[in-house]
Amino acid sequence: MKIPLSWVRDYVDTSAPVGEIVEKLTIAGLEVSDVSIIGESWDHITVAELVAVNPHPNADRLRLATVNLGDRQVTVVCGAPNLNIGDKIAFAQVGAQLIDGHSGERAQLKPAKIRGVLSEGMVCSEKELGISENHEGILVLPAGASVGMSLADYMGDTILDVDVTPNRPDCLSVIGIAREIAALTGGKFHLPETTYEESGASIDSIASIQIADPDLCPRYCASLLTEVKIGPSPYWMQQRLLAAGMRPINNVVDITNYVALEYGQPLHAFDFPELRGHQIIVRRASADEAITTLDGTRRSLNSDMLVIADKERAVAVAGIMGGADTEVIDTTNTILLESANFNRTVIHNGSISLKLSSEASLRFEKGLSRELAMFALKRATQLMVDLTGAVAANGIIDVYPGEKHENPVVLPTVEVKRLLGVELTGETIVKYLGLLGFETSFLAQSNEIKINIPWWRTDITCKADIVEEVARIYGYENIPTTMLSSALPGFESASLLSLRKKIRDIMVSCGFQEIITYSLTNLEVMEKSLLSTDSAMLKVANPMSRELEYLRTSLIPNVLSTMSYNQRYQRKSFKLCEMGKVFLARENDLPKEKDVLCAVLSGPQNELFWWGKDEPTDFFTAKGMAETILSEFGLSADFLPEESAGLRPGRTAAISINGEKVGTVGELNPKVLNAFEIDETTYLFELDIEKLVSCIGSSYKYRPISKFPSVTRDLALVLDESITYQQVKEILKSFPLVSSVSLFDFYQGEQVAKGKKSLAFRLIYQSDTHTLSDEEVDKVQEQMLGRLIREAGAALRS
Repeated sequence: MKIPLSWVRDYVDTSAPVGEIVEKLTIAGLEVSDVSIIGESWDHITVAELVAVNPHPNADRLRLATVNLGDRQVTVVCGAPNLNIGDKIAFAQVGAQLIDGHSGERAQLKPAKIRGVLSEGMVCSEKELGISENHEGILVLPAGASVGMSLADYMGDTILDVDVTPNRPDCLSVIGIAREIAALTGGKFHLPETTYEESGASIDSIASIQIADPDLCPRYCASLLTEVKIGPSPYWMQQRLLAAGMRPINNVVDITNYVALEYGQPLHAFDFPELRGHQIIVRRASADEAITTLDGTRRSLNSDMLVIADKERAVAVAGIMGGADTEVIDTTNTILLESANFNRTVIHNGSISLKLSSEASLRFEKGLSRELAMFALKRATQLMVDLTGAVAANGIIDVYPGEKHENPVVLPTVEVKRLLGVELTGETIVKYLGLLGFETSFLAQSNEIKINIPWWRTDITCKADIVEEVARIYGYENIPTTMLSSALPGFESASLLSLRKKIRDIMVSCGFQEIITYSLTNLEVMEKSLLSTDSAMLKVANPMSRELEYLRTSLIPNVLSTMSYNQRYQRKSFKLCEMGKVFLARENDLPKEKDVLCAVLSGPQNELFWWGKDEPTDFFTAKGMAETILSEFGLSADFLPEESAGLRPGRTAAISINGEKVGTVGELNPKVLNAFEIDETTYLFELDIEKLVSCIGSSYKYRPISKFPSVTRDLALVLDESITYQQVKEILKSFPLVSSVSLFDFYQGEQVAKGKKSLAFRLIYQSDTHTLSDEEVDKVQEQMLGRLIREAGAALRS
């Protein structure tokens, strides 16, 4: 942000030189990236008075301008149209360095004969002086300018280009920088005068304001001004706006821009008679709503944007740009002046959606203080009364649904030493915080400081932030270098990253090839996978192509697309996997990101191995791969029947650990295979990596290996087809002496009745305290069989 130093000095009394100010600001965290001096090259340029204008004897478009330099008069040739006797102007004498109005190059002024008349000097335009690009006429100075005075002394200035960090929106203003300079140099800070006469009718009887969505607009303030006279703003205001990088337009617009730079609070002026119903409504835009903004562009809006509306239509995109329908024009005589606070997220999203950024949106996105709106409005209203001849209505409308009352923060002084390594007294800390505008009181008995955070410091949220403020004023360069007081904490790797790395190693050892695909996809490939394409899918505002329009909600489409592509190269066996993020429904205006593993298998299990059997991949191959991963982390899962989009009904299972679903395994639906032109029967499994992290945290249970021998028994059962292996296994495992249950045989056929099946289990019994006897095992097995008969309708197979 460009900050004219002369403007800053209006609010802080300091004699510190420019170099010291720049150094202190930079060290305190507000880097001054550049210092430019207006008038640095204005040698031989003075303030002069135009005393005569005569025709050029040999040219109709040129005139002879006689100027008074104080000690003499000089006549020069000039072609500017705005030569008026009595005007104070900038006059360059021979030897001055000026910018050529046509080439833009700087050159030294020399005497020249122009159409036969010797001209030794030049009456200057703003462009020739390097002030702006305007060279249509000469620069006219205020009437109070002293003739003969150096122009550099009269209107020279130093411009600081400050790189403001995103957490300091208060410093996106001249007053914010002035506060910092006052604190860093010890200068006295004071705010501009904001009082004005309220001689008009009551504003409440003329206009009304309603906030329909208070979560998006916590505060809206407005003042009303009548008898406004539109015209040029005063010279001093124009010069400050130009120095700060803004182009003067007219007094009303210039005042709103001036106060936005001064306080950091964007404002907007509405042509009040054009507001239908004389009403302001702050609401979400309708899905099919449109508005023509001040830049003349017709823009389509959506319900994620906030608009300022009157009784019938939107008249501004809140916090971004006003509408053309209520623009202040030369004939405007009554304005409603807006100063509001908007939700930073809705402004940011609206700016991106519209591809429209403005000085206002850049400030609102950083989170302005809600209290700032009223201060800036009073200042702008005061300037309107003073500079446009306006009459201010009695009162200000202030709709404030988001008002908050912040509690004081209690800071123990030892916290300063703990964080900075410097011992400062309570009185010193109070002094430093006072320089920054903090209201403090020192509690001597407890050695604590009670602190009220200034309303403009929205970045201060905790005690550490306050300690950082103390460090900035104390000076980072004054904090001594010392040895660490204790050992560095041990390295703790991020559990999710470690898990991802280990899973990757396991998948590679199982023969899988990892692929990496784009996080973007399209609706067509999602539909091919039989996955949902509902409104929860997030569309990219500026997609690279039609194929990359949406954030993916599943890895399956990309993995299958890769498999289909590689199938063209006559590969028959596939083991592909991908670990990456999927993006689900919004949480706090952002999509929920989830880490997922997706793997597909098809074809022979041991293709191209001379000793291997050419066995095809099946459901149990995929299930075994998933179990391999889980077993490496000490996890045991249950596989429960379920139906899942894109997978074949009856051949799909949910992977569950301790009752929580962590993944899916199954055969891909033939419709999906046909859509991707995949020839082989393909199996798939997915694992939610984040859920695995939480499961692993409680999965490891260490116990000594039993020193007593085990007993092995086989148990063959005849059951109804509807009874699942999992049901039987849970009954068997519920007996404390059973340490292992394995299914080793499954049979359906002539030897069992129709509608029945036979399952044979190998049970291992073991005790940690003694050697088991046959009688103990027989007793447990008898109890086990009784429970199986009661709960599962089982019978021993003979």
